[in-house]
Amino acid sequence: MDAQMKRGMVEVCILSLLTREDSYGYQLIKDVEPIMTLSESTLYPVLRRLEGAGCLTVYSVEHNSRLRKYYAITDEGRKRIADFMAEWADVKRVYDFIAEVSGNGNKAFVHSADNG
Repeated sequence: MDAQMKRGMVEVCILSLLTREDSYGYQLIKDVEPIMTLSESTLYPVLRRLEGAGCLTVYSVEHNSRLRKYYAITDEGRKRIADFMAEWADVKRVYDFIAEVSGNGNKAFVHSADNG
């Protein structure tokens, strides 16, 4: 998978998890585990990038005498999800076209070449 596409998917997956409730790094890794493997070395730069883009905010809560960073989605983060979903609809149309054409022996391309 293209690195840029994967990066965008990781960002949107994290933001989507945060629509359910605020969370912290380790919990986010566990929550995303059913669909992808995500390491701390991947997650924390993504969280910093999303914070810098205004897609999430960070606050600390004391837990077992230590401060734990929690992440909360912002309106900008919700907009990023909506934008991704709109773009993904376009990508899916292209994917469906490729699957259909290649499944039909490239008839669409042969037909257009015959007319050209």
